[in-house]
Amino acid sequence: MSTLYDQAMEEMIMTIHEWFDEQEKRDDLESVTKRTTLQMGIFNDILLDYRPGRTTVDSVDLGLDDGLKSKQAGLFTEEQVRTEIQPKLVEVVQVKLDELANTPLIDYRFTFRGKFPTTEGKLQLTLLDYVNEEKRQQLLERIHTYIEKKLEHGTYPTKPLESFFVTRHLLDPKLFPELDVAWTIRQYDRIQELNKGRQDTLAEHRGDIIRAVTAWVENQFLPQYYEVQSSAYSAAEYTLKSDAVMESDDKADSVQHSSENKSGERGAQPMDLLLYAAVMILRFEPSYSKPKGLTFLELAKQLGSSRASRMMTEGSGTYAKEDIRVKTEQVECKANDVFALMTIHIRKEEAGAYQQALAFITHLLKQGFPKSYKIKLKSGVKQYLPIKGLAKSDTHRFFANALEYPELHPLLEEYAREAIQEFEFYEDTEGEKNCMPGSYATFGLGLADARYFPLVEYYMGKVDDEHQLIQDKFTSAFAETHGVTASSIPVLVASLRRSTDSLKLKIQPELENDEVLELLIQQIQGLPDYEVERILYPIFGKMEKLVTLARKASGRRKELLLKLLQAAGK
Repeated sequence: MSTLYDQAMEEMIMTIHEWFDEQEKRDDLESVTKRTTLQMGIFNDILLDYRPGRTTVDSVDLGLDDGLKSKQAGLFTEEQVRTEIQPKLVEVVQVKLDELANTPLIDYRFTFRGKFPTTEGKLQLTLLDYVNEEKRQQLLERIHTYIEKKLEHGTYPTKPLESFFVTRHLLDPKLFPELDVAWTIRQYDRIQELNKGRQDTLAEHRGDIIRAVTAWVENQFLPQYYEVQSSAYSAAEYTLKSDAVMESDDKADSVQHSSENKSGERGAQPMDLLLYAAVMILRFEPSYSKPKGLTFLELAKQLGSSRASRMMTEGSGTYAKEDIRVKTEQVECKANDVFALMTIHIRKEEAGAYQQALAFITHLLKQGFPKSYKIKLKSGVKQYLPIKGLAKSDTHRFFANALEYPELHPLLEEYAREAIQEFEFYEDTEGEKNCMPGSYATFGLGLADARYFPLVEYYMGKVDDEHQLIQDKFTSAFAETHGVTASSIPVLVASLRRSTDSLKLKIQPELENDEVLELLIQQIQGLPDYEVERILYPIFGKMEKLVTLARKASGRRKELLLKLLQAAGK
């Protein structure tokens, strides 16, 4: 056993030294930490994964063996790992930290973790939790300076890299052991306010905020009250701990664990941050992330939060009451952003009712209401678009009904341009009927009037063709309605650029006209070869068929077909 023990120790120590030696050879140490004052070092965590003969040390835990039972039991007991192996490994790492602590390689804190196969099963533990107090104090000073100058008194947009670090630092218990949630939320809101004029970067800043608060919720807050069963393949499962104590939040949302000091010092703040995380996810994350936001609300409700209960029935409270509830003689509208639901009751089937409902929807979307919403409609009319394959949903029916009033078409275009958002989908569609917000209005307008062809082109430029197929259904209906003309060809090309292999567009007879074929060639000139081939496939099938047509043709016709092939790189 002693020989095996010595071999194991030698392998682990050698692997640790190899990792540190490799990092010290990096030529970007200085440049990485000079990008922002908010980064003290590159690495704050490493994991030793001991597997005899193939031990690794990395700053990332890939978790490849999580949930798998080891086929071979380890040689050492858990007690041996903790009492004999751990102290020796810690000594090795501590020596390296003493050498490198003040270099850009090591952050103000450094955690050394380990995975070991033991006779009792796989053991995972934190071997060393190191803090460089000098660096910690320096970082705290930099954080407060940044907040004072850039956030509290700043007037210019901030940098995404700064948000990446500051959003996480504010929830780091080693930096802020007494978490002031209200103050922290103010900083997050200020970051959004300063960057609201730049939508692309604003999304990046919000993403950093959401990732930071989500990590805090999942790793710090919820484990105090719930047993958490994590999985790489499904959502985490939460089971309330037997010793968790819930309290009424008539005065303020609050919950305390029985082992905590019950002085009320924490008050409502931790729950507020949980609810803040839920609202941020529900308002700004893509559709597939929304279940996590709803889970956070449900867990807060289980912990006794009456505010969470109200949010689930009335919404997050983000919007003014007059914006989420409208009642007139013609229509009644209500909205709940938590469930991304708009309830619309058409009391009088006339243009005025749909006009008011459209204004209600568009106004909310402009204020940031989730674009992946759905409509619950109460109406005596059941109109649908003349396009096969669309979901027969209330959302679809509402817009089809509204499209029956030509005087509302400008309002429908305004709505569509506000609603269209890549990677978002109506909540009441899925699978093959997945549908980007704005689809029904855009499709209906595109079929109704050439004035809205530019809207269709704009829509197609935003389509996520990996998760949506219904553009094929519209393209077929569009070709049948408008044919192939000088005005319709740009729309057809834009639509075909987002088509799937299942689309078969029966417009070859119209392309027998050389003038029409030449218009198509003009539209595809300059596009990449693969896009041209994608456009031509629904029309001609495989390129071999087009080659055959060109070989059999003559004169002007042959010249045009060869140009098509040339544009496709054939």
